[in-house]
Amino acid sequence: MRAQIFTRKNRDYIIMSLTKFTSQIIADVGISMGDEGKGRLVYEIIDELKSASGRSDIAGIVMKVNGGANSGHTAGGVKLNLLPAGVIENDVEVLAIGAGVVADPRKFIWEGLPLERRGYKIFDRLLIDERTMVSDISHRLVDLAWEDYRVNILCEEPRGSTGRGITPAYVDEVGQFQICYSDFLGPREVFARKLSAKLLRACDLIRHVCKVSEQKWNSFFDTLTKAELRANADSLKEGIFSESDFDFARFKAKGQFELDVDAVVDEYWRAGMRLAKNIGDVREACLDALSQGKYIIGEFGQAYWLDKRHGFPPNVTASHTGVPEIFESACIPIQSVHTLGCCKAYDTKVGTHVFLTHMEDSHPLAIKLKELEYGTSTGRQRMVGWFDCVEKGDALRYGGYDDIVINKLDALSYGASWRDGDILVCTSYADDSGRKYFGVPRSESLRKSLKPVYASLKGWGQDISEVRNFDKLPPEAKRYVAFCLKGIIDVASKGGTLKKLPNLRYIGVGPLQSQIIRDIPSTPELLKLI
Repeated sequence: MRAQIFTRKNRDYIIMSLTKFTSQIIADVGISMGDEGKGRLVYEIIDELKSASGRSDIAGIVMKVNGGANSGHTAGGVKLNLLPAGVIENDVEVLAIGAGVVADPRKFIWEGLPLERRGYKIFDRLLIDERTMVSDISHRLVDLAWEDYRVNILCEEPRGSTGRGITPAYVDEVGQFQICYSDFLGPREVFARKLSAKLLRACDLIRHVCKVSEQKWNSFFDTLTKAELRANADSLKEGIFSESDFDFARFKAKGQFELDVDAVVDEYWRAGMRLAKNIGDVREACLDALSQGKYIIGEFGQAYWLDKRHGFPPNVTASHTGVPEIFESACIPIQSVHTLGCCKAYDTKVGTHVFLTHMEDSHPLAIKLKELEYGTSTGRQRMVGWFDCVEKGDALRYGGYDDIVINKLDALSYGASWRDGDILVCTSYADDSGRKYFGVPRSESLRKSLKPVYASLKGWGQDISEVRNFDKLPPEAKRYVAFCLKGIIDVASKGGTLKKLPNLRYIGVGPLQSQIIRDIPSTPELLKLI
């Protein structure tokens, strides 16, 4: 593969080709705080691979790498929580669930059956690794109980959990209490013994450690039921499921802080049996795809700054969100991987995060953006803020990405309530003494004390949602994306350690598959626009 050498500020960078992926393994990751539009990239990657190779089967596997039903992705108008976005491409042979995922078997059914009704092939392609961990109702109850404990016993701010039970499921993994999907392939009595013990432990934990009230305990079942009724509203209207399918109260025993163990075991065993033919060895599927010259696309949940090690507790997820996790989840040898780091043209956060570039809620652009920004998984209103080059530059510096993707550029066009205002971009942080920080401090107490340093750029009024060529963008929009990319690179290259400039591979100008710009100039050419 050819490469050019580009010199800027007395540093040499390698500029890789814009037209080829450098590996058969492609990682689709977020470089912010999640909600960057990673799901829609899967279609773009597959389409590009098909065009370049002439093979309809070139994308052999799309694999969910981490997390669980707490990560909401939208692809081709399809909203997904647990299944990978390869769902929308019937030419993808395998929809894989990696060993690094935690998944409630009922959720596969709740999500998969409606999609099959819509013409998508799901269960003929779904492959759940034997080592994928089973999450269940006890994890969701514990999730709610810990949040209650945090707020009412410790008097701390809420963590902002999705209530999907993801963190408690990973706690079972490190505590050696996990149940894996391979347990559905063994004797029922072994599965029943493991799940029964887990349910009893959860009830004891909720009652004696989290110290929730009886009223709160009863409310948990209503909370979970309402959440699933909302999430599955369309399926209920279509008659695919009945409301009783999402009734969590039927698993509550007559005694306080007790579950109907037999009912829970029966429910999960039935769900596991429906999925038994989908449980197998993702390792072998990946190696087989690579040997046939096919590509594996790893779809990550959450994002770099939500990684349980690199983010800031308690506002992190329970899994690893960095590129190396693709190998841990697929359980294959570490090798070359092509990475796409995805972000939006502005920033969003959900939950109780410290948000340094948070816009004032009364700002006309904030009002406009908040009309677009609701969590796919929970429906929660997201906070919105200005583009933060510091977060994304650090993610590039330490996460390593070949390409950058910027989505939702169209949302920044002037609208009815947002006119003739400048767009801000955060290029560094500063403390009260004026000292600047060109990286994210690893100390949360220090990070919380900093203020963003902004550059101000002229906005544009044109509707760009129909633009498909970079040259057709307004000059202000071109300069904006170029400036954002430069800001990311400047942060990532501090100390002269960055040796390869990333490409800006795609610009999203709307949620539809067609609303993408691909013919973006090389990074050196883009930087000339500033």
